[in-house]
Amino acid sequence: MKSNSELHHRKSIRIKNYDYSQAGYYYITICSYNRNKLFGKIANGLMVLNGLGKIVEEELLKTEEIRQYVNIDYYCIMPNHIHFILIINENCMDIASRVPTESFGKPVHNSLPTIIRSIKSAITKRINEIRNTPGNSVWHHGFYEHIIRNEQELHEIRQYIENNPINWQNDEYRD
Repeated sequence: MKSNSELHHRKSIRIKNYDYSQAGYYYITICSYNRNKLFGKIANGLMVLNGLGKIVEEELLKTEEIRQYVNIDYYCIMPNHIHFILIINENCMDIASRVPTESFGKPVHNSLPTIIRSIKSAITKRINEIRNTPGNSVWHHGFYEHIIRNEQELHEIRQYIENNPINWQNDEYRD
C-alpha cells in the first residue's frame, strides 16, 4: 500500500496547464478495480448489462441532468470498463469559476476530473449499497482521457466505442 506522501506525489497524466474545464469533446475510459467483470457480459457481440451495469448506465446518463453544461455523446459499458465521449459546452459554463489547472486535493469546479470523480463516486455508492460492501473500490484509480481535436478523431472514436462489444475478444481491457 502506498503512503500518503507517495499518493500526493504521483505523476499526473494530464496535460500541464491545460484548462480541463474548457469546452470540448473528451474521450474517457474508466476501468473497474482489478478489471473485475462487474457490469455484465458479452453475448453474440452485444453487451448484456446486469444490475450493476444498469446502475453505471443510469448514473452516466444522469450526468447530463445534474450538469447542464455536459452532454454524453457515444458510450459503451463493457464487463470491466466504460468508454464514453463527454462534451463540455462553453455556452453553459460558469466562465467566472474557471481555473486553468487542477492539483491533487484541489478540485476545480466544472472541470473534467471533477465531473469524472463525481460519476465514479455516485456509481460506487450505489453499487456498494446493493452489495452491502461500504468502502469497497469499484473503480481503478484515475481514468484515461483524450482530448478530441477534430471531426476525423471524433468519427474514429465513435466507431471504436460502437464496435467495442464486437471486438471484446481482442480488447486490451479484457483481462
